[in-house]
Amino acid sequence: MLKNFYGSIIFTIICLTLAGVVGYTESGGALGVAATMVFIAAILGVMETSLSLDNAVVNASVLKDMDEKWQNRFLTWGIAIAVFGMRIVFPLAIVAIAAWVSPWEALSIAISDKTRYEEIVTGAHVGISGFGGAFLMLVGLTFFFDDDREHHWLGFIEKPLSAFAKIPFSPYIATAVIVAALSLLVEGSERQTFLIAGLSGVATFFAVEKLGDLLGGEEDATGKVVRSGAGGFIYLEFLDASFSFDGVIGAFAITNDILIIALGLGIGAMFVRSMTIALVRGGHLSEYRYLEPGAFYAIIALAVIMLMSIRIHTPEIVTGLIGAVLIGAAFWASVRHQKLFPEEYEEDGDADAILPTGDVQPDVHTA
Repeated sequence: MLKNFYGSIIFTIICLTLAGVVGYTESGGALGVAATMVFIAAILGVMETSLSLDNAVVNASVLKDMDEKWQNRFLTWGIAIAVFGMRIVFPLAIVAIAAWVSPWEALSIAISDKTRYEEIVTGAHVGISGFGGAFLMLVGLTFFFDDDREHHWLGFIEKPLSAFAKIPFSPYIATAVIVAALSLLVEGSERQTFLIAGLSGVATFFAVEKLGDLLGGEEDATGKVVRSGAGGFIYLEFLDASFSFDGVIGAFAITNDILIIALGLGIGAMFVRSMTIALVRGGHLSEYRYLEPGAFYAIIALAVIMLMSIRIHTPEIVTGLIGAVLIGAAFWASVRHQKLFPEEYEEDGDADAILPTGDVQPDVHTA
């Protein structure tokens, strides 16, 4: 499994070196500043990785149903979009839209007037929280509002939630109600901003779902449409974007240097890629059956934190710890269940494990 992380380790060394160069250049040759920039980039990398543990698990749950071609496209093109698009272009787009300036002027502000750049990006927090929180809430509720799931981790929570699957568009209705209720916590124009952003997140998720079904939807044995091909790729890109909102905004609590933010968050994005590859190629989602629901609990927790951030600020370290604790608990529960009921895993095997060549790994339990 460690070999899946070699590329991320090399990428980290390169990014930390570049962070030192940026600090050295911007400070006119001060080694202390260069060392500080390296430290900040490392902290951002750790923060982004901890915030994105659930992202890796969900990525793997979608990728395992995609063919080798689209898996490789997501793990190459997708990561380039994640690092360059969401960590660099997205903050600049916020500045360009919020300040009504051209992209080139937004870049100039980011480089020459970092304080103003930070103020503009953080000033868009309400809209970003509404959109990203609503989108992630739908991701989580769509998973739990499903009566076809075979395994439940916390049955006393998940089984009642699965009953909502009988209500048409129940995840959308629930999310829209949550957004409308939380909008009462903000005053004036920000209420309208939050409502529009939240409902736009709902509409975007619906559009991505339908587009995914059209471009790459295939029915599984139960008749349920699973995402594959271009549809799965688009869904994963929007999902990664939603996860990135929190990290990009949270990074400004540490530094307002766009280059250091891009380098630090890029490190986190690469480790998410490595974790995704390890999960897909190792077939661990079938081996650790509660890891997937644990990730979706973490997604809902992140969605709640993002939506509530219009009134309550949650430190990024707390957000990351919540996700890590939930996934850690799901992993422990999976290992415990496997020890208590080994016969279930002998029957299921690891049939969905995918080798680096893209071939399906034989079922080692029954071969």
